[in-house]
Amino acid sequence: MRIDAYTHLFPSRYFHRMQELVTNKGAIKRWLNLPTLWDVDARRKMVDSFGDYQQVLANSMPPLEFVAGPDKTPELARLANDEFAELVAKYSDQFPAFIASLPMNNPDAAVEEATRAITQLGARGVQIFTNVNDRPLDSPEYFAIFETMAKHDLPIWLHPTRGPGFTDYKAEKKSKYEIWWTFGWPYETSAAMSHIVFSQMFERLPNLKIITHHLGAMIPYFEGRVGPGWDQLGTRTDDEDYEGLLKSMKKRPIDYFRMFYADTALFGSAAGTECGLKFFGADKCVFASDCPFDPEGGYEFIRETIRVLNELEVSEADRKKLFEGNARRLLKL
Repeated sequence: MRIDAYTHLFPSRYFHRMQELVTNKGAIKRWLNLPTLWDVDARRKMVDSFGDYQQVLANSMPPLEFVAGPDKTPELARLANDEFAELVAKYSDQFPAFIASLPMNNPDAAVEEATRAITQLGARGVQIFTNVNDRPLDSPEYFAIFETMAKHDLPIWLHPTRGPGFTDYKAEKKSKYEIWWTFGWPYETSAAMSHIVFSQMFERLPNLKIITHHLGAMIPYFEGRVGPGWDQLGTRTDDEDYEGLLKSMKKRPIDYFRMFYADTALFGSAAGTECGLKFFGADKCVFASDCPFDPEGGYEFIRETIRVLNELEVSEADRKKLFEGNARRLLKL
């Protein structure tokens, strides 16, 4: 069996409600023409076409906090999570688990919803995004969410979010050529991971499990800068006591980055997959395709990711871990 640990689907009731509330229609323009994102029958047909294959379901972009204010996002989260639970109960052979959505712009409600989704609906973790309407995840108001997930010993799926309004140059009014997505998302994920590391969250919550999308983004490729480079933290800065921060950490920064988990959603990049796997290790990576965001509505990413994992020069025991073993262990399936 191959368990695709990170795929996106819009539950139908949520999708309709979200369209009523979202003010920036450009953010969902592409989704309306992608049936495998919101048509359950089309998605089930896709799953069946790959044989011994299942999908873990998560909500899609945009984040709930982008769609509505804190008074409405708890309702949206409940709507999505209730319907995901129904889908998993009805089609468990195809969808063995779902990842809960959280109203991150309402932290108290987010903790409440995480608890409800896990204890009452059977969610196997939660999805959060790399910032909350431009606020970093190590802001104190979000710590209780991480603490809740550590308590339940279930993972957080960390998804990047960044739009064209985040410019590449100060002189620009917006990011051009969709650079905000191609290179902005990997940077955004890496920045969020860095905030988590240097806020010493892993020291406060040593059993915290965070699955980083797109195989840890930039971190594995820049291992030298993350390793020896950040071993010199503070030497380039004169207005912050980063040297004191570094001394207070029990491990090297790079060792904390290896505490993250990662998925294989690299759209068929063999070299990137090998790099990420060498950095995190076979026990900390899970098979994921990021379905359905390719020109074939998901089929290409699934097919190419399976091909890359099948061609990796790893033991069959490690390959089985990647395809299903690690997901079963992390999600307690």
